[in-house]
Amino acid sequence: MALDAPLLAVLGSALAMTAIVGVRYLLTSGLFAWITGRVRPGHYRGLDRQIRSEIGWSLLSAAIYGIPAGIVAWGWQQRGWTQIYSDVHARPLWWLPVSVLVYLLLHDTWFYWTHRWMHTPRVFRLAHAVHHASRPPTAWAAMSFHPVEALTGAVVVPALVFLVPIHVGALGTVLLVMTVMGITNHMGWELFPSALVESRLGRWLITASHHNRHHESYRCNYGLYFRHWDHLCGTDRGLSSL
Repeated sequence: MALDAPLLAVLGSALAMTAIVGVRYLLTSGLFAWITGRVRPGHYRGLDRQIRSEIGWSLLSAAIYGIPAGIVAWGWQQRGWTQIYSDVHARPLWWLPVSVLVYLLLHDTWFYWTHRWMHTPRVFRLAHAVHHASRPPTAWAAMSFHPVEALTGAVVVPALVFLVPIHVGALGTVLLVMTVMGITNHMGWELFPSALVESRLGRWLITASHHNRHHESYRCNYGLYFRHWDHLCGTDRGLSSL
């Protein structure tokens, strides 16, 4: 049975985005793994089997992230379904940085509460244990998820672009922040200087020192970008000594 042209276009877009997400993962995680090897020689020694597992789960997650992203990209370009806009003057210029912050805050909220749900015993055994098999986490672990967990993460930004207007460049910034923080928070060592991590601003931002504590203790430090939900809900346990 032949597929009609729009369905073929959607499938093509989904496959293209899956490839883009997968290659982006390999390049960015590979870059930070290389930096780790240069700055912290031997830091990942003995973790070859764990890293292979992280890469395998992450490439599966790339498809789960890429499929909805591809559908959204097709809907934006061919049907104008989304709130993504390309004319920088279509909305006030102040909305450019504000929209980035709004997306990050909403994504962080979704992540915090779904992450806590992932730590309920049944869901943890079913899905989230895959991610926590990374002990210690490495630069390859940022997308190392069971498909159930990957699906909860994959729907957030595609859903937001139907609800919250955002310039295509600002959306690219959101995706860049998501990628870089996802990797640097899992490197197993602190990339950022202590002057930032231990500052007043650092009290509200998540870096490797904060997230590594989660991989050590499990029942704390659930946030993605910011620490405000951990502070409000009493789940912030401070920083790991990296």
